[in-house]
Amino acid sequence: MPELPITNRIRELRAANDDMSQLTLAQRIGVTRQTVNAIELGKYSPSLEVAFRIATVFNLPLEEVFQYQKH
Repeated sequence: MPELPITNRIRELRAANDDMSQLTLAQRIGVTRQTVNAIELGKYSPSLEVAFRIATVFNLPLEEVFQYQKH
């Protein structure tokens, strides 16, 4: 499977926010823990809506959570 061009800082941001669990983040954004895990690992690109929900949880602009890598 090719690597996705989108990277993220979700794991780092969870750690910086009282070691927030994947489950807690998932519940706050309305997805499963498995979805959060797949996004963190770069195996799945979130929808734009989910990406904005994640950024909102951490009170950050979208581009500080997700980065697009040009090939």
